[in-house]
Amino acid sequence: QVKPQFESRVNSVFDIFKAIAYRTQVVAGTNYFIKVQDSDTDYVHLRAFQSLPHENQGPSLVSFQTGKTRDDPLTYF
Repeated sequence: QVKPQFESRVNSVFDIFKAIAYRTQVVAGTNYFIKVQDSDTDYVHLRAFQSLPHENQGPSLVSFQTGKTRDDPLTYF
């Protein structure tokens, strides 16, 4: 659900956009840290926020890090 938000921010379209791993952090909602493969050899780390259910909002892209590899650890950023 955050792919269009990411593509808009980096002004590019990705044929490959596959979640490889994720972590969560519970706050007043949930932060998702997601490792995504966006090409044959490139990866990005995304941080998306999902608000509490009663707020009735979809996930939003908060931040991202490009230039990652498959072996880079998925940490808070």
